[in-house]
Amino acid sequence: MFRRKLQALDYHNPSGFNCKDETEFRNFIVWLEDQKIRHYKIEDRGNLRNIHSNEWSDHYGKYLTDVNCPFSVQERQESIDWLLGLAVRLEYGDNANKYKNSTPTNAGSVPKDSETLVNLDVTNPDFKAGVLALASLLQIQRHDDYLVMLKAIRILVQERLTQDAIAKANKSKEGLPIALDKHILGFDTGDAALNEAARILRLLHIEELRDLQTKINEAIVAVQAIIADPKTDHRLGKVGR
Repeated sequence: MFRRKLQALDYHNPSGFNCKDETEFRNFIVWLEDQKIRHYKIEDRGNLRNIHSNEWSDHYGKYLTDVNCPFSVQERQESIDWLLGLAVRLEYGDNANKYKNSTPTNAGSVPKDSETLVNLDVTNPDFKAGVLALASLLQIQRHDDYLVMLKAIRILVQERLTQDAIAKANKSKEGLPIALDKHILGFDTGDAALNEAARILRLLHIEELRDLQTKINEAIVAVQAIIADPKTDHRLGKVGR
């Protein structure tokens, strides 16, 4: 999940990094602050460096707040990804002359369906935080690729949150009121509320059967339209070919 960013930052083990290993995770945060982000002064990094302290998580939470990270200590993967994005941005700022003339090896192979998103900086921490916030709000499954999540958000908005879609969803199927007490149930449960519920279920079932019968009738008519149209040959005085 973090391999490309770790490689960009020259992390010593980009492919094997395991954020679920507590010791490795804490050492990684110390490395990231010491080598890349450098938000604290050197003398103020002692609490983060003391990875065996029982209060380390509290100090890490304060660190996230100090760097304006939108994620909490509990959202480990999200906060790591955000910190990596911040580190990449700072790394680029420190070495702007080195990177400004470089071009990606796959610059000419941008997928056609990504052309509208090609100008987005997907490594920007603010962009990622915004996409994650929208995905959480719309209850969309998170994905490692933020562009994939953004496309899913776009599809959901287009299909369900446009004015036409909302108007269509709000349309209720109007029908005539029914007096339940006039419909004979045929049995008695011994409970008035259960009897009423049974009547409702029976009426719903009858409605479903009517819809099914209508579809069957339409199918019969369609078949008859095909087989009941013989060609007449008047010369032979016969029906058919």
